[in-house]
Amino acid sequence: MKDSNFLRAHNAKHLWHPMAHPAEMQANPPAIITGGEGCVIKDINGAQLIDAVGGLWNVNLGYSCEPIKQAITDQLNDLPYYSIFRGTTNDKIIELSEVLRDFFAPEGMVRSFFTSGGSDSVEIALRLARQYHKLRGEPGRTKYLSLKKGYHGTHTGGASVNGNANFRTQYEPLMPGCFHIPAPYTYRNPFNETDPKALAEHCLAALEDEIVFQGETTIAAFIMEPILGAGGVIAPHESFMPAVREICDRHGILLIADEVITAYGRTGAWSGSRLWGVMPDMMCTAKAITNGYFPFGALMLNCKVAEVFEKDTTGAGAIGSGYTYSGHPVGAAAALACIAETKRLNVTENAAARGAQLFTGLKNLTAKHEIVGDVRGGYGLMSAVELTSDRKTKAKPLKATVDAIYQQAYENGVMIRVSGPNIILSPPLIVSEAEVNAVIAALDAAFTAVGR
Repeated sequence: MKDSNFLRAHNAKHLWHPMAHPAEMQANPPAIITGGEGCVIKDINGAQLIDAVGGLWNVNLGYSCEPIKQAITDQLNDLPYYSIFRGTTNDKIIELSEVLRDFFAPEGMVRSFFTSGGSDSVEIALRLARQYHKLRGEPGRTKYLSLKKGYHGTHTGGASVNGNANFRTQYEPLMPGCFHIPAPYTYRNPFNETDPKALAEHCLAALEDEIVFQGETTIAAFIMEPILGAGGVIAPHESFMPAVREICDRHGILLIADEVITAYGRTGAWSGSRLWGVMPDMMCTAKAITNGYFPFGALMLNCKVAEVFEKDTTGAGAIGSGYTYSGHPVGAAAALACIAETKRLNVTENAAARGAQLFTGLKNLTAKHEIVGDVRGGYGLMSAVELTSDRKTKAKPLKATVDAIYQQAYENGVMIRVSGPNIILSPPLIVSEAEVNAVIAALDAAFTAVGR
């Protein structure tokens, strides 16, 4: 075990951090997190911080969930690994597939395909969508539609349907056949529309127009997050996703719900699709399925999709995709314990109550601080503050200003996530009323400190 001096001296020297410039990390080494309990993390200097990020949207039950830890320990003793490629399986993954079928029955999900995480789940969904149409005799359906500002991971397929240039520009050309429509983002949109319902109608019209332009018989799937997460917590009007479902049905297009963030209670409902009353064709899940304690994911599929594969007699329905760690027994054990504890605690209730408290508190900061351009949230524990240097023009703030706010919040005992001009907040779903108040107070102090 290396001591703290060694860790500080070697911090960011020999590894590259995701979503960061290597030189910047070396010049400004990241915080070294060494402990966690409940909703609080501890850094190498002994500072304790309320984790308003929830790990990365995934530590819904906090850092002290003993049933998951014990399940992982027990499974490591029983069977630490075995493949579920054709010919073998394991007991825990069989049980988990049944639990997930029941958990997502209201969304119509009946089958699981297990992965190592969210990007994997999206990749498999995109591949199976094309295969589904080929099996049905429509091999020309190869294109994908998605939302600008949407985030679907960083594999080549997921990056191709991503709607944020930050994850695309340096890696283009990406996969051909991916097209984007405007997101229902009231603060910034090409229609200059601030009314959520009217904006939803504009975006739906753009979707219909793109389908006509591309030709419906060329489109395999539309993929969307029920609430856009990494793009800045963009919640559409309640009419939007149901109307997308109807449009997809009318044009023979599969609807893939990217629920990597929104499943398992984050929105105050058990899934984002359930929040909007929609039954998608596929659901990509990961993150909170194991509370972040083990890398694991699951793609869920409905009967319509499953039957096309299972009734195939040509052999073309064989799944030519999978991962070494698909159906990992330790991950499955962790997921079983996590889902049981998630249901026992009924975390949707606290997510809804504390989410409303957080959203109201953030909205109240707009009257005090000119740097607050927009506050978004209102559905569970997903909120964002978009910062601006000028409310009238909506100009983005200087990076140095955003960095200073992050540091001030840290010094006031709260870990926040900064993404461009957005402060994104997604604390564990077990967060307390007092802890939410502390998050709001830390941001208030941070905005005051930067003089805006």
